[in-house]
Amino acid sequence: MVFFAYLLANAPHGTLYCGHTESLAARIPQHREKVFAGFTAKYGVTRLVWFEAHDTRDGAFRREQQIKKWNRAWKVRLIEAGNPTWGDLFEELFRPEQPLHPDLASFVDPMTRLPFSSAHPREGGDP
Repeated sequence: MVFFAYLLANAPHGTLYCGHTESLAARIPQHREKVFAGFTAKYGVTRLVWFEAHDTRDGAFRREQQIKKWNRAWKVRLIEAGNPTWGDLFEELFRPEQPLHPDLASFVDPMTRLPFSSAHPREGGDP
């Protein structure tokens, strides 16, 4: 099974939210439909701008906690390293009629559009 740490934004360079999940396909629609009252519902934070696959739930949770401690500039740098336009990666991952954006090539298998699993999630401080 694959687990994910992810960042959402409400607009390019807008409000950010960091979370983790076992299913981006299920969790992102929950944010979009405001299933749970809270930060993402209040601020309209629904655009998937970054994600990272992990082999364990604990790995994804640790990465989420690490990123939450970062300053905003580090988070922006992380997003822009793989998604400089702050495009909505969810739309490209789960809408197969859309061509796969080149920035997603390092994250997902182009045929299945399933995320690659990271063998060694990053530990420590800054990105």
